[in-house]
Amino acid sequence: MPDEGCLMTCGCNEFSRAQLLRSAAAGAAEAGRGLPRIDAGMPAPAGTGLSRRSFLFRSGAAMLSVYGASRLGVRDLQEGIARAAGTTDPVIVTVFMEGGIDGLSVLAPVNDLTYRRLRPTLAMNPLQGSVFTEDTSLRWHPSAVKLDTLHHEGKVSVMPAVSYDDPNQSHFTSRHYWEVGALDPNGQTGWMGRLLDRIGTPDNPLQGLSLDGHLSPALAPGSVPVAAIDGSEYDIWTPGVWGDVEDLLYTSAERIGAAHRNGNDGGRAIAGYVQSQAMKVRRDLAPFSAVTPPVPYPNGYFGDNLAALAAMLDAGLPIRCVAMNAPSGYDTHDAQPKQLSDGLQDTVEGVFAFQRDLESRGLADRVITLVWSEFGRRPEQNASNGTDHGAAGVGFVVGTKAKGQMLGEFPGLSRLDEDENLRFTMDFRSVYCSLVEQWFNEDAAAIIPNAASLGRPQVIA
Repeated sequence: MPDEGCLMTCGCNEFSRAQLLRSAAAGAAEAGRGLPRIDAGMPAPAGTGLSRRSFLFRSGAAMLSVYGASRLGVRDLQEGIARAAGTTDPVIVTVFMEGGIDGLSVLAPVNDLTYRRLRPTLAMNPLQGSVFTEDTSLRWHPSAVKLDTLHHEGKVSVMPAVSYDDPNQSHFTSRHYWEVGALDPNGQTGWMGRLLDRIGTPDNPLQGLSLDGHLSPALAPGSVPVAAIDGSEYDIWTPGVWGDVEDLLYTSAERIGAAHRNGNDGGRAIAGYVQSQAMKVRRDLAPFSAVTPPVPYPNGYFGDNLAALAAMLDAGLPIRCVAMNAPSGYDTHDAQPKQLSDGLQDTVEGVFAFQRDLESRGLADRVITLVWSEFGRRPEQNASNGTDHGAAGVGFVVGTKAKGQMLGEFPGLSRLDEDENLRFTMDFRSVYCSLVEQWFNEDAAAIIPNAASLGRPQVIA
């Protein structure tokens, strides 16, 4: 979810409205008030209405929430996590570049005369960036240089034109399709949620982890619990309290909880039990709020979250599927060059640091990172030195076990689609099918609708 500043400055009103509706829909459902009105054509987010139990709070916002486990108590969940701990099973991390990233800037056909005609001020200098070795007509954006480094090492599979048939140019709807893994506006479970329904357990909420404080629709399950953590700090925030006094507050809270949990008053016993468990969760997660990673990360929540995630995996937490947002926003309707460059650099440097961190910890063979966006942008720039909603975009599969080769091809600008947008050469659902089968060794037909009709690119080496 973008911060307030992003919502206020985003050039696309539909994007802002979509995000606010998404937030409002989820909040209303969780509060049991039903759904607010959603404009025609905007699907409800997957997972809307899924039960949520919060175990730790910060200024009224959930710090750790468990979704889909209404029949399980805290002790059941903790025992489930303990039983699943120490797993060496494969993990997928998805990073969403919110707003629709301009793939023609990330991998630019710098010498194409049509490109230079359509983008008189936005076209990248032919001497900038580095050559994309699998298609030398393309050059990497200078801010993506570390992706180029990983690609040279065989650790990045590049999708230069990924999308789907009859692409929808609504942020909300296109994102929904990617999240549910189907061109279905009524889908209510996420593609990773359905995967977890098959490979997960009924009492381990950490198997599916959202790192942005709310349930990622892509993780919305049908039958197993998943969790959301609000950032990389696991605390109970109290106004004006810090340092030694804060430590005393936690100690006192734990003692008060322990004093009441075994008492004769039923209400106080329940409150004491919850308080004791909240303090235990805080202690369990505290080491990951101030980790010292073996490699430098970019400053900010994205780098902090990735560093914490690497530490969690190293500690043996039973995580299988992770979802998080990239920093910044990519809805670049105006003044595109700086916004795109800054956001892309933060995203790429974070993913690069995470990969190096995993390698340093000996975890790299267990983790694949999928970087995606809801669509690309139009080949022709607009009058505001930006680009509007397009079709095929760019995406990446990162990891030592990634095939490290181009998925699909760059279709060129000589034959655009009927809306004058870039044609797609790789269906995102085909990539999902390959990840399900090649990485998790599961039958994609049980998870991705119409999987039999989709291709299977070689995504994993």
